[in-house]
Amino acid sequence: MNSETERIEELLDSPYCVIDFLPYQVPARSAGQFFAVEELYLSKSHYPELLHKFADILLKLNCFYDFKVYRNDSSRGYLNPKPESLEKWLMENPIVLNILINEENTLISFTRDSTCMTLYNPSVTVLKYAQTLAAANGLFVWFPRQYDI
Repeated sequence: MNSETERIEELLDSPYCVIDFLPYQVPARSAGQFFAVEELYLSKSHYPELLHKFADILLKLNCFYDFKVYRNDSSRGYLNPKPESLEKWLMENPIVLNILINEENTLISFTRDSTCMTLYNPSVTVLKYAQTLAAANGLFVWFPRQYDI
């Protein structure tokens, strides 16, 4: 295992926030229809639109930071892949993307068939950019209850 792969493993255990289609974490005992709504967002008619929003956020963040992208738990990372490649990887199935922003010691993780992206150990600056870009795409950034600030 290389040092960056070990770093990813460490970051996966750090505080995180979520870029999501919902503005807040749904309470465990919610009377609502979260799973039915999530299933709709994961459907072929809705999911591509959500993926394009995630791609827009990542592509724009990559304008500010170098990205090292690891696909499908591979130990081989791609430094600043072509924008077309990054977008394609996000749209592929099945896929796990771990994006390391070394400069900020931040990890962005996306798992295919998920309605959110996770930012581990987000720096203040990355968080600010993520919030602005998420809002521009009609998405939200929130911290799980255990990390409420």
